[in-house]
Amino acid sequence: MSKTQVSLTQIGKLAKQLGITTRTIRYYEEIGLMGPTNRSSGGTRNYNQNEVLRIKFILKLKELGINLKEMLTLADTFDTHNQNFDTITPRVLEILDLHIGKVDDKIAKLSSLRDDITNYRSRIADLLQKQETE
Repeated sequence: MSKTQVSLTQIGKLAKQLGITTRTIRYYEEIGLMGPTNRSSGGTRNYNQNEVLRIKFILKLKELGINLKEMLTLADTFDTHNQNFDTITPRVLEILDLHIGKVDDKIAKLSSLRDDITNYRSRIADLLQKQETE
């Protein structure tokens, strides 16, 4: 391969590597998370290294609980500023901080729920023990 050629990955192979479906990748394109992709003469979608990294980034954000609306905002910011990481990084940090706060709230609620369940269980166990001794 010459230095001017770019390595491309077909959609099926990429989907398999990432553990997702080709439909998921096409959906990300349809909603605007991905730009238009290269197509082979047969119409097969092919992705360059930057597009593969973008899909991996999308999947990581999804794993972290970032919703599609937030991802679209990030994608728009990234593309509007010519894919300059200096513009997207502060926005990513802002969104992640927001999600950290949401996770902390959920943890606090779950901890409180656990305490309630534990206390209720203890009361029931005490009642059962009192009935057995009577």
